[in-house]
Amino acid sequence: MRSGGGWQAIWYALGKAREVGPVRLWRAMRSKNACKTCAVGMGGQLGGMRDESGRFPEVCKKSLQAMAADMRGRIEPRFFEKYGLSELKALTPRELESAGRLVEPLIAEPGAERYRPLDWDVALDRIARVLRETPPERAFFYSSGRSSNEAGFLMHLFARAYGTNHVNNCSYYCHQASGVGLKDSIGQGTATLELEDLAECDLLFLIGGNPASNHPRLMTQLMRLRRRGGKVVVVNPVREPGLVNFRVPSSLRSLLFGSEIASLYIQPAIGGDIALFAGIAKRLIETGAVDRDYVERHTEGFDELNAYLTRLTLAEIERVSGLSQSEIERAADEYARSERTLFAWTMGITHHEHGVQNVQWIANLALLRGMVGKRGAGLLPIRGHSNVQGLGSVGVTPAIRQEAVERLGELGLRLPEFAGHDTMGAIEAAGRGEMDFGLCLGGNLFGASPDAAFVGEALARLRTLVYVSTSLNTGHARGLGQTTIILPALVRDEEQQSTTQESMFNYVRLSDGGRPRYGGPRSEVEILSEIALRTLGDGGPLDWRSLKDHDEIRKLIGRLVPELAPIGDIGSSKREFHIADRVLREPAFRTASGRAAFRAHPIPPMPDSSDGRLRLMTVRSEGQFNTVVYEEEDIYRGQERRDVILVHPLDLSRLGLRANQRVNVKSDSGSVRGVLVREFDIARGSALMYYPEANALVPRRVDPRSKTPAFKSVQVTIEPALDMAPNAGADVAAKSGGRRGGSRRGKLKAC
Repeated sequence: MRSGGGWQAIWYALGKAREVGPVRLWRAMRSKNACKTCAVGMGGQLGGMRDESGRFPEVCKKSLQAMAADMRGRIEPRFFEKYGLSELKALTPRELESAGRLVEPLIAEPGAERYRPLDWDVALDRIARVLRETPPERAFFYSSGRSSNEAGFLMHLFARAYGTNHVNNCSYYCHQASGVGLKDSIGQGTATLELEDLAECDLLFLIGGNPASNHPRLMTQLMRLRRRGGKVVVVNPVREPGLVNFRVPSSLRSLLFGSEIASLYIQPAIGGDIALFAGIAKRLIETGAVDRDYVERHTEGFDELNAYLTRLTLAEIERVSGLSQSEIERAADEYARSERTLFAWTMGITHHEHGVQNVQWIANLALLRGMVGKRGAGLLPIRGHSNVQGLGSVGVTPAIRQEAVERLGELGLRLPEFAGHDTMGAIEAAGRGEMDFGLCLGGNLFGASPDAAFVGEALARLRTLVYVSTSLNTGHARGLGQTTIILPALVRDEEQQSTTQESMFNYVRLSDGGRPRYGGPRSEVEILSEIALRTLGDGGPLDWRSLKDHDEIRKLIGRLVPELAPIGDIGSSKREFHIADRVLREPAFRTASGRAAFRAHPIPPMPDSSDGRLRLMTVRSEGQFNTVVYEEEDIYRGQERRDVILVHPLDLSRLGLRANQRVNVKSDSGSVRGVLVREFDIARGSALMYYPEANALVPRRVDPRSKTPAFKSVQVTIEPALDMAPNAGADVAAKSGGRRGGSRRGKLKAC
């Protein structure tokens, strides 16, 4: 594939329209609800298919996929009569997702072979009884980024009132390293700019991400940047076709002829980012490209950074980065010529044991030339889920700010004093037998976690595990507690009250909701308020009955979180807003000194690969969003199946392997057997496999500060699968339509 997007995206959209009904899909996409997928921001009070600036049409395959999935038929009771727990375990992520919408509570009790239906009142009473019997320090609460601010806030409020700080969210598996790193460097943990700044920059560094697949609406901005003469420097070990050339469907010129995206494409070795950034910084200092006035007036720590870079040798930079001096100098010189540079990154930066250090080195580069605190420039962590940033803002974290603690105290609510677990910490505590209860508000905690075998065993030690979900996922099959209860939830555009979400540009959006498509599912707020009421009863400092009203929840958010004060009346005012003081137009930093800080982290050592090991990165395909797999194909990378490992041609030859040979992949934490090894344009010594299927290979090692697992930096070995013929995989693929089970096979019916 020579470019991403284009006609295949249009045909895909038309296919989705036929699948659920073109008029129904059009109306759903045009409703005043924020996009259900990435946090770039679409919809809200300006109407569907518009971005935060009001531009139309703004839509992408990811939002179409999510909307069409939510419009599928309901799962009928006979489905669970046919598919017991063992049969569910045999289904792929795509098959589970395509089964349809969950519409009634389900329970799998100890020793059960299948889920059975459960009455709503019985389910809620049972959960409340378990919570009353469970010591609060032995319970955790987790939320995905698709939940609303209202639901997330209510969950964390209930958890604190119940008596636990074990409250966490999916950001610990994605951008927590960005929040921790930026907070330490510039005094805030979010983006420093707004969407309009993308229209004013002349250079954009796109680091460790693939928005062509995961955030397609950003590609329009990159196309416009190149058209006005700007540059895009892509830093990614994998040469992603969609980042080389992309056909933006909403632009006829781009659709017909394609748009060049990368003006410079740099492929460092996995884990070599800091070496690259240090090389660029060293070049900037040596060529006099540093903004000395900005550095002296608005930063601290430059002397330490300069001293480290002076000692650092070019040989060390080249060895660890896997890049040549000329490649590094070209990137530095592009930056030196720029007047307004924007640095954007995703999980290729944060998914390392030194993820915080990666982020702070990006901040170092921005500060060297005064690119934080002016229009058209700044720092942009590209968030994945549509409200993952909002959940952090409203307090879905183990610790909340002291001012919120004090204001809750004024309401008569005393918070627990013990330290709460992060997401991985909660699972490891369950594995040690220290947890009895878990509640997951959306998402797929099992599928999102590293070391799949351990996580399955850890969750199995919980007495009760509750999932609040819209459809089936691998967690419902492989991440079971001793008793597992699934509560079906409404999706965003079915909520009967309005909800709010926060985009990655610090913009709070209002979603109107809509009419439920099916009888049975309930809103997340209704579910949580009922559990709270039945667990804690009436008469406490909080009125759980009144907190079924989203306006009442928002008033409380505005009271407890000052920067979100405008959210208090957003239900009536309909005024969406940028969160105050996060968009930096001046270099005014909320650090103790009022200055931004350079952090001179040394280059992390590269692990020894003399024994033939490769460093593996796990990635999403074009046909998925987070753990949800909509399609088996990854059309931009030219892969018709997901059971593959992609390596550099020279590594394939060095290991004595042939393309499409069946191999076993092993790491310190597990193995994946019988996948196909294939050539790809990736940095030497590196490899690529699909997430979540490759989670068995990812160890539980985390960045010590952010607690983010190293999904992008796994040492693996590849060996021939001796029980399979060298090219058996290719034959099987051809006979099955391109994957195990066949990629062209019809979707699993919602019986």
